[in-house]
Amino acid sequence: MIHQYKNNGYNIVLDVNSGSVHVMDDAAYDVAALWESQEKDAILRRLGPVYGTAEVAEAMEEVAALQKEGTLFTEDEYEEDFKVFQERPTVVKALCLHIAHDCNLACRYCFAEEGEYHGRRALMSFEVGKAALDFLIANSGSRRNLEVDFFGGEPTLNFQVVKDLVAYGRQQEKLHGKRFRFTLTTNGVLLNDEIMEFANREMANVVLSIDGRREVNDKMRPFRNGSGSYDRIVPKFQRFAESRNQQDYYVRGTFTHHNLDFSQDVLHLADLGFRRISVEPVVAQETDDYAIRGEDLPKLFLEYDKLAAELVKRHKQGDDVLFFHFMIDLEGGPCVAKRLSGCGSGTEYLAVTPWGDFYPCHQFVGNEKFCMGNVTDGVTNIALRDEFKGCNVYAKEKCRECFARFYCSGGCAANSYNFHGDIHDAYDIGCALQKKRVECAIMLKAAEALDTE
Repeated sequence: MIHQYKNNGYNIVLDVNSGSVHVMDDAAYDVAALWESQEKDAILRRLGPVYGTAEVAEAMEEVAALQKEGTLFTEDEYEEDFKVFQERPTVVKALCLHIAHDCNLACRYCFAEEGEYHGRRALMSFEVGKAALDFLIANSGSRRNLEVDFFGGEPTLNFQVVKDLVAYGRQQEKLHGKRFRFTLTTNGVLLNDEIMEFANREMANVVLSIDGRREVNDKMRPFRNGSGSYDRIVPKFQRFAESRNQQDYYVRGTFTHHNLDFSQDVLHLADLGFRRISVEPVVAQETDDYAIRGEDLPKLFLEYDKLAAELVKRHKQGDDVLFFHFMIDLEGGPCVAKRLSGCGSGTEYLAVTPWGDFYPCHQFVGNEKFCMGNVTDGVTNIALRDEFKGCNVYAKEKCRECFARFYCSGGCAANSYNFHGDIHDAYDIGCALQKKRVECAIMLKAAEALDTE
């Protein structure tokens, strides 16, 4: 199976199963398109008048050689092996600790309802967090490296417990031969020297929430009194990013129907000095005025193309910006299991509420149907865990023939459930945008490779 497309002047052919990427001239590109459906003589007769017989013959030799070396038109060898992989014992490697079901902003698109998650405001106690870390250690098997994200709401509203849990985790590392990778997601309102210094010492990554231009950010991320948050957080974020040497952080935003020209928000953040940027599409029902709609897709595709072209230009000028959704590893990348099953929600990764309940991920919190257990009793809803364990690209009909399946891993289970009532389906608008991002990401890699030749 191959996927062909043209992007910013490059003719790109992706061999889906091997992950090989080829940048071809026009003749080879057209030959590849006909290779499996036409006899070789027919290809020559069809394309000879367009490119010349000799050039088409040379292109056919090139395609044949790539097929022989196993980098074009390869077969899927993963499905049977993955069935065996899925029978392995389940180990937990990551927790999302909802350290605060409360927030000091009132973001209009917030799935957590200003931090309350369809429930009540609450702060996680040290005892609940400690039990969660103990659970993670006990259920991580032989895995040494464990991940814990401090999430909300706004986790800095409960920062003393964050500090106490990190200290406890560091103690347990020595006792159990584990290594915690702590991360923090914050809106920046309460950022101060103490928090920055602690985060720079203890947090492997920090996510800083901002949507881009002042008018865009303040429309969707106001304080509860309606005033904007941009002016309050931008200077702090700039100082924080510099204090981390522009490493191990992301400024992370959300674009909506109200700013379909989101590439301008990415570039605005870059011009503010940020070098690690993620701006993602909102996920919302069509009844929300800010929701992305099907008719928005052509505009958004053009925006991704424009952004990719600008990032190529800046790269050539030595002004590199890492855009999260354009980051792709074509040589190593995630292991096969990760490519097929995604983030591990409900199995390897769990969210923990302030009172200690487990959910498959933060987006399921508040839906009691998806409560999986708690920090005292462990995972008790084994049937639900096994349902998530079986959620992979081969279990989703929409994914089986999709060229992007090994890069998106089947998409987000929560989005699938929220739009179709089934974690084994796929969120269609999200799929369309993901495929475009994969195409742009591959183009960027091709441009970088050709620029160094």
